[in-house]
Amino acid sequence: MTKTEYQYTPAYLYHKEFLDLASKSPKTIKIALERGENEIKVATLTIFKNNMQENLRYVERYIKTMLWCYGGYKIYLQGDEALLEKLKEIYSPTGDRAFDYNFMKSVYLTDAITFVAIDNPREFPEECNKPIVASKQTNGRRIGFDAGGSDRKVTALVDGNVIFERETIWNPKLQSNIAYHISGIKDDINAAILKLDGLFDSIGISTAGIVIDGELRISSLFKNIPADDVKKHGYKIYQSLAYEYGKPVKVANDGDAAALAGAFESGNGRLLGIAMGTSLAGGYVDKDSNILGYLNELAFIPVDFSELAPRDEWSGDKGCGVMYHSQDAAIRLAEDMGISLPSLKTPAEKLRIIKDLADKGNDKALKVYEQLGKFFGYTILWLREFYDIEFVMFLGRVASGKGGDLIRSEAQQLLIKEGSSIQIISPSENAKRLGQSYAAALF
Repeated sequence: MTKTEYQYTPAYLYHKEFLDLASKSPKTIKIALERGENEIKVATLTIFKNNMQENLRYVERYIKTMLWCYGGYKIYLQGDEALLEKLKEIYSPTGDRAFDYNFMKSVYLTDAITFVAIDNPREFPEECNKPIVASKQTNGRRIGFDAGGSDRKVTALVDGNVIFERETIWNPKLQSNIAYHISGIKDDINAAILKLDGLFDSIGISTAGIVIDGELRISSLFKNIPADDVKKHGYKIYQSLAYEYGKPVKVANDGDAAALAGAFESGNGRLLGIAMGTSLAGGYVDKDSNILGYLNELAFIPVDFSELAPRDEWSGDKGCGVMYHSQDAAIRLAEDMGISLPSLKTPAEKLRIIKDLADKGNDKALKVYEQLGKFFGYTILWLREFYDIEFVMFLGRVASGKGGDLIRSEAQQLLIKEGSSIQIISPSENAKRLGQSYAAALF
């Protein structure tokens, strides 16, 4: 398969070449990924008629991308039962994708990722979604709350106008008593209610973590909270507000809220938000600016299919998004370029050194960002297979400064070269200021 520098094999180019070769002796399979009642994604793939080794490598990478883009716990496959059995071995407690298997179990509270062979085409599941429909209406008295790992923010709106906003520093990751989290959330909500004279219509929540059916299943906010307390009080930490205040409460991941904020501000739907910072985060809104409840954990999607790709320490897999689109990616490339980075510095401090060098025009630092831009462009083209996107909003600390501008420019040029009309956009200062708590108020 095609290789470029750094032994890098972009998923998009591998996918493109695979389809070209398979089309000479093709067969078709269908995959459906279920993540909840009335929540199913369907893909139709062309694979080789007789080449199990190539088919397994390609389909496994495709399914892994589906899992981390959409989330899910049941995989239906029609057209190749032998391939399904191989995949079942890989996605098992003892298989190569044991991390993915166990993670999805904890997210969806199921016994296992299961594989189901479908023989009758008429019995194959149909695609369906349960979107969080953003009101897009600014009338009424609304409260929006955003919970991050280092600060929280609340906004109160009257007919779309911000009458109150407050940002508070907090340290939820260091706490072992979930009462700290509950107290902080209620303190902000109560402050907003007071400013609204006790009269309000709804509460919208943007939160770090994975949200399933309104429950906060996994979150860095609960890093030091005992597992039993998370299950007892953490899952429904936001849903309980509906009972306490007697008003509708809608909850979404902060990446989705950021994407929604970008869609509102720019007037564009079909928008994928990508934030490059400590890790790689994502959020998505469809053509109607609705949140579809996808997992959007892009840090774990495979973006490099090279056998020599760097390995992600957490998942144990090679070529994951976090290794190409984060501060760690910038640091890895900088060290490869011969840039000296003090070992005692934190990753954030090392990124600052690289950024400052790029801002001063250092050739090696600029090449780091050029390569990050190529990574970004190819990953957008790969994600186009899984998201209906016209716009990509580029966010995060890696996006700042001259280096961030270079990433965007390089990626945009690559998209144009490949015939894509996807536009990479940046949030305005107004969108940054209002942010997720404002968008959450409009859920």
